[in-house]
Amino acid sequence: QVRLVESGGGLVQAGGSLRVSCAVSGRTFSSYSMGWFRQAPGKEREFVAAISWGGGSTYYTDSVKGRFTISRDNAKNTAYLQMNSLKPEDTAVYYCAGAVSRSPSKVVAGWTTWGQGTQVTVSS
Repeated sequence: QVRLVESGGGLVQAGGSLRVSCAVSGRTFSSYSMGWFRQAPGKEREFVAAISWGGGSTYYTDSVKGRFTISRDNAKNTAYLQMNSLKPEDTAVYYCAGAVSRSPSKVVAGWTTWGQGTQVTVSS
């Protein structure tokens, strides 16, 4: 059974940086993709970024392109989301997601396993 645990959230000033991590445990497959979603108060859970198992393909929502970078280190069983030039509108609970898929999905229904979430707050 695959389990995902996020960490690294916190409070940061606008323009600052933060890196959140997702530790993966349990059995996975060679086609296991990883992704990040976020959910702000009163809003639906939103796709942020995704990466293929081998790290060769990455995807981002338009609002974070050029600022966020998704990566993974399979030797450490960990995925990361590096967030730079943070804005107050980036404030949300960030969730790690996983799924057996050759092409990562940009919708919630496309993922089978979720972490508990980690809070990221950007102050102005």
